Amino acid sequence: MSRAVIRMTIDDAEHYTPEQRAAIIASYPAHEREARAKGIPTLGSGRIFPIEESLVAVEAVDIPRHWAVLGGIDFGWDHPTAAVKIAWDRDADCIYVVAAYRVKEQTPVIHAAALKAWGKSLKWAWPHDGLQHDKGSGEQLAELYRLQGLELLPERATFDDGSNGVEAGLMDMLDRMQTGRLKVSKHLTEWFDEFRLYHRKDGKVVKERDDLMSATRYAIMMLRFAEPETKRVVPQMSTGWIA
Repeated sequence: MSRAVIRMTIDDAEHYTPEQRAAIIASYPAHEREARAKGIPTLGSGRIFPIEESLVAVEAVDIPRHWAVLGGIDFGWDHPTAAVKIAWDRDADCIYVVAAYRVKEQTPVIHAAALKAWGKSLKWAWPHDGLQHDKGSGEQLAELYRLQGLELLPERATFDDGSNGVEAGLMDMLDRMQTGRLKVSKHLTEWFDEFRLYHRKDGKVVKERDDLMSATRYAIMMLRFAEPETKRVVPQMSTGWIA
């Protein structure tokens, strides 16, 4: 028995008018239009998170004091520096993205000043490029943020086993979305802008407008270091330490 592959384009669907064809093509995500209109197989291409937005978006939550929190930051300059704050309901193993920040062409001084408002004791997960040295000061990029008062974790973001694969991190995020264990405050419009457009082409992640996605991935990779928000401990003259 012989087999054949027959490829049809939307132009072969003669029951559609030209106007209807144009409307259908326009309804596809931008990165899928050519392939879907021309009937080209797209194995390894398409959205990284093919999830209904309504399954992820939630109203802003009040974070209970016992939930663990952590920040994630993706360093940038010509592309934005981006950051998220996550809150982890450990009982339900559900992560909430509760704040997002994305600004380009600014210094660590500016970024740190904005991010410290999320909590002075908030710890931060950060990527391997934080080990690079700033051309102006000669300091490591991560150290520049520490000097501005951000509590960056001692080591760059990795999984428990020391690996830091991008695909593993993305699959972890996708699994949490599919099982209802990753939620995002619906008012974080820039996060959802990236979520909608984040995609692969020919099996490779397209590194465009992915800054908040990366910051989220770093935070989830280092979830084991998340801690409840507490008041900073201060010494007392008579009785020692209080919270």
